[in-house]
Order: sequence, then C-alpha cells, then structure tokens
Amino acid sequence: MGSDWRYAAPLWLPGGDAQTIISALWGRHLARSRVLWRRERWATTDADFIDADWLGGTPSASVGPTFAGGQTTLVLFHGLEGSSSSHYAQTFALEAQQRHWGFVLPHFRGCSGPINLAPRAYHSGDYEEIGWMLQRVRAQVGPACTLYAVGVSLGGNALLRWAQEAGSAARRTVSAVAAVSAPLDLRAAGDAIDSGRNRWLYAQLFLRTMKRKARSKAQQFPGLFDLPRALAAQTLREFDNAFTAPLHGFAGVEDYWRRASAKPKLAAIELPALILNARNDPLVPASCLPQPDEVGAAVTLWQPGSGGHVGFPGQISWRSGRPELQLQGLPQAVCNWLMVQGA
Repeated sequence: MGSDWRYAAPLWLPGGDAQTIISALWGRHLARSRVLWRRERWATTDADFIDADWLGGTPSASVGPTFAGGQTTLVLFHGLEGSSSSHYAQTFALEAQQRHWGFVLPHFRGCSGPINLAPRAYHSGDYEEIGWMLQRVRAQVGPACTLYAVGVSLGGNALLRWAQEAGSAARRTVSAVAAVSAPLDLRAAGDAIDSGRNRWLYAQLFLRTMKRKARSKAQQFPGLFDLPRALAAQTLREFDNAFTAPLHGFAGVEDYWRRASAKPKLAAIELPALILNARNDPLVPASCLPQPDEVGAAVTLWQPGSGGHVGFPGQISWRSGRPELQLQGLPQAVCNWLMVQGA
C-alpha cells in the first residue's frame, strides 16, 4: 500500500501532532512570498459566486479561454476552513510551477474572504459542487488540456464522493484524482477531533472561524438555522448538527456524516484515484482507514506510518542560507503519481 512512496518523517520531528503543526506553520511562512495568484470570480447557478485563485501566469477567461498546446492543469480542493493561503496550497502551487503546469484553487463557499450570497455554505460530501467546479475549469482550459484534481482533507473526501457519483463519466473530465489526509469516515474523524487534546489543539481553531461565518450567514438569512445553538457548540459534532447539516438538507449530524463519507463507496470509483493517509494522523484514526479489499482496482492506497495530517515534512535545508523545512516531498510524490496515470 505504501511502497510506492517510502516516506519516513525526520527523527527529530516525532509524532503526528508535531508533523502536522510544524509543517503548517513553516510552510505557510516560507511559501507565501513565492506564489502569486490571479483571482477570478465565477457566478454560480444559484446567484452566488465562487472565487478561484489561479497560479500567476495562468490564463483566465479575461486573457484567453484555453491553454496553448493543451497545458497540463492541476485543480486543488482545500480542506476545512482552508484557502489559497493554506500551506499545502502553497506547496502544490510551487510544484505545479516547477512542472510548468497550470494551477487553480476554487474556494468553497465563504472561504475566499467575503461571505457568500446563497443560504448555504460548504460540506464534506458536496460532490455536486465539486463536479460544477471541475466542469468550469474543463470548459475554460479546453479539451486538449490534461486535467488532474487533488483534494486535501475535507476537499479530498468531497472529491472522492464526486468520483463515486460520476462513475465512468469522471474520466471525461479529469485523468486522475488524489485525496490527501481525507477523513473518509466522517464519524470516526469527527469523534477523533472532538476528543481529548484534539478538542483544544484543532477543534477550537476550526470553530472560531466557522462560528464567525455562521453569525454572518444568520444576518443574511434570519431564521435559517438555530444561531444560538451553533454559537454554543463546543465540538464539531455539535456545530455540524446545528449549522452544516440543516443548511445542506441533512436530517442531522449523523445523517450528514453517514451520507457524506466516501469510505463506503470506494469500490465504485472507476478512474485512477490515489488515497494517501498517514497512519499517525491525529485527525483521521488509522483504525478507520480503508483496506485493499474495500476499494476497487482503480484505487491506490498509500498509508505510510508517519506524516501527520497534511504534513509529511522532510529534512532541514540550508541552501538559502537559513534553515528551511522541506515540504515539497508530498506534492512531488502526488504529482508524479498523477503523471503516470495520465500518460
């Protein structure tokens, strides 16, 4: 399962929490100045908008509808409360830049800065939104472009849900997909993030921004959901039950987590799909990861023993004259795999 990428964390950085947190802090600090974005706003069919950030130099609708020569393009779907400023967005964009690929990150509703306009937000199983975004990119870059998609954490689960629902038609849109640190069993992941020290290390950070967005959404649409209940939530389970589930047509948090989880239908995926999870991920327990007999022939599982949650740090480099944590191993390995599938 993990033999195709023999990742091992540095000895000086043991444990899933350290590999997760240090990678996020260091990656965001170092990479931000090296990535230039061009923002494009897409109008949606429900009178809302999605902000897509293209890697600098990437053609957009304002300068031309297609890429000369069918340039390979990578679409990245971010995680919970992520954006183009997230450390993994920066490192994947840098990898695309090195390969002379196009790169675009479409933000989920409300994650690009301004609050979105429709009476909805985003969620882990939003495969229809993923499909709309991918079709939007495909139409823009043209039929000659090789298109790959990567989803990180929440975005990875949603991307796999799209691949499941699209079936054999998925390959007409993208050549291959990859999910990194995706919570494929949302109940197991939700319980993990709400338990013990994770509740204070991670859950409260997410809840802080999610509650702020909930307050803004309630101002737009009074009575849409139970705002006091959402603001009183102390766990992701409580927040999803009060806000995410009712906004998106689920009966409650259990119904949401069950229907949105990608794990039960992994065998339905028909296009090449890579699923990468570290077995020491503090937010996605190893006990809930899929086994080879639970996936179809199109799915590749990489499950290294270390790496944390969207971490996978490398060694310290001094090439720039100052210490720099190497974080390009993850996007390099994933993009190498994608290229093999698209060849």
